[in-house]
Amino acid sequence: MATRTDAPTRREQILKEAARLFAERGFHGVGVDEIGAAVGISGPGLYRHFAGKDAMLAELLVGISGQLLTGAKRRLAEADGGGAEAVLDSLIEGHIDFALDDRPLITLHDRELDRLRDTDRKMVRQLQRQYVELWVGVVREVYAGLGEPAARSAVHSVFGLLNSTPHLGRAGSLPGRGAMAELLHRMARGAFAAAGAHPLPA
Repeated sequence: MATRTDAPTRREQILKEAARLFAERGFHGVGVDEIGAAVGISGPGLYRHFAGKDAMLAELLVGISGQLLTGAKRRLAEADGGGAEAVLDSLIEGHIDFALDDRPLITLHDRELDRLRDTDRKMVRQLQRQYVELWVGVVREVYAGLGEPAARSAVHSVFGLLNSTPHLGRAGSLPGRGAMAELLHRMARGAFAAAGAHPLPA
């Protein structure tokens, strides 16, 4: 994730390059040898770290779902009485970090989730549901008049907005990272404010 400052392990390097290659060329368009070459080891050497491409894909998608949930729980715990508004801003900031720094994983989720084994896919969905429900609780604290179904719809809509980053063009054609993060944050808060100001009928 974006908050990590220590050097990545070889395993993490492999996963990062696998995510990039899978996102660029599709899961079936990338061979083990190419992933190995991207990190400077032989293709067979990857099997010391992963059983195969399927295992890499599962770890990428289950892993990022777990990291998002863990990060959201940490932000909620660190709020320390700062109020629901501050918690919501912190959650948005965390998701924006993911959306800007892990764009290949968004593409992978959209394209390749169905390739996971049933058990892994169910785990991804379970982690994602918990992540959504955590957001729903915070959003309803900020916008007290918003019913649970409407709050959940608003959260999913904001995720759709933030997760659109792979479709925004090449990095060089976008504003700087700080400006882009600020824009996404304003848009997310605007979407929640609009939902709270005009709640759907029960």
